Amino acid sequence: MHLLHIVGARPNFMKAAPVMRALGDRARQTLIHTGQHYDREMSEALFGELALPEPDVNLAVGSDEASVQTGRILIRLDPLFERYRPDVCVVYGDVNSTFAGALAAAQRQVPVAHVEAGLRSYDRTMPEELNRELTDRVAEWLFTPSLDADENLVREGIPTTRIHRVGNVMIDTLVRLLPHADTGAVRQRLGIPARAPYVLVTLHRPSTVDDPQVFEGILGVLAELAARLPVVFPVHPRSRARLDEERWNVSGLRLTAPMNYLDFLALERGAAVVVTDSGGVQEETTWLKVPCLTFRENTERPVTVIEGTNTLVGRDPGRLRDALQTALNGEPPMAQRPELWDGHAAARIAQVLARTSAVPPQPAG
Repeated sequence: MHLLHIVGARPNFMKAAPVMRALGDRARQTLIHTGQHYDREMSEALFGELALPEPDVNLAVGSDEASVQTGRILIRLDPLFERYRPDVCVVYGDVNSTFAGALAAAQRQVPVAHVEAGLRSYDRTMPEELNRELTDRVAEWLFTPSLDADENLVREGIPTTRIHRVGNVMIDTLVRLLPHADTGAVRQRLGIPARAPYVLVTLHRPSTVDDPQVFEGILGVLAELAARLPVVFPVHPRSRARLDEERWNVSGLRLTAPMNYLDFLALERGAAVVVTDSGGVQEETTWLKVPCLTFRENTERPVTVIEGTNTLVGRDPGRLRDALQTALNGEPPMAQRPELWDGHAAARIAQVLARTSAVPPQPAG
């Protein structure tokens, strides 16, 4: 069996690494990096940390509008299916590379496996929502992280024979690398005293940072907080571009370049509270049992709210201010780790693919 793995952005790498490791020598494996993320700390530097093999091909598509980027990926991917002739194409998550990879495979009649299938926010203003829906429509194997994802797919008419709840593969990477995350060393480097509380921030979604009124409002709330305790903000390239354009006063915040995975994980583990608009951070903080405030009106990961430590605060900076006060002054949230978020999701994926690979199924659709 020959598997073609397609990745393009930081969260994809953290999901692909354990799957490729679990498959091992049971399959020939080819890794295609679309280059959707091109910042070194958000891309190449992660490969070493994750023990992910160097990509066989880097398409280097770079950043652009979603439709343009998707089209560029499709054009550059298509000839690779002729070159490698894979039996299965594996795509991860919900970025543009995910959908483009799934569509390119389906058009070449190559069955698709979607890792992290079935998640829904039911908000189509999010480009990720369309990527999730469309990828699931063409996928043959839908590997889900939680019960709600199974239920979403069943409601959409996906046959249950294609749905495999395996757990959260991103947690596999967290469990494996957490012992190597040195919170004390990162604190020292950032000048945060041992045991002193701090807040970790990660914001990158267009709906957050491309709206000057919203982004400036968030920064104002964080600046107020920074007068009392450290606020660490590793800045995504999109967010950095907005900050450079607007030149807001952020002198009280501890802005850093995008962090490697181990340093960010170390900061997550030690934070008093995390403020984010990221999907993966909602999952990681739930497993770590760290309070998380998500600056969004909805989430495609409701299990992190129902069972975990996540709280949706909407897109109002005033609500964020109130939620921060509550989180910092209140008791830690009661939380449990969702079922199958145990570090073995990739092994379950490998078992399914190995079991069904003798006679590859017909592509969906």
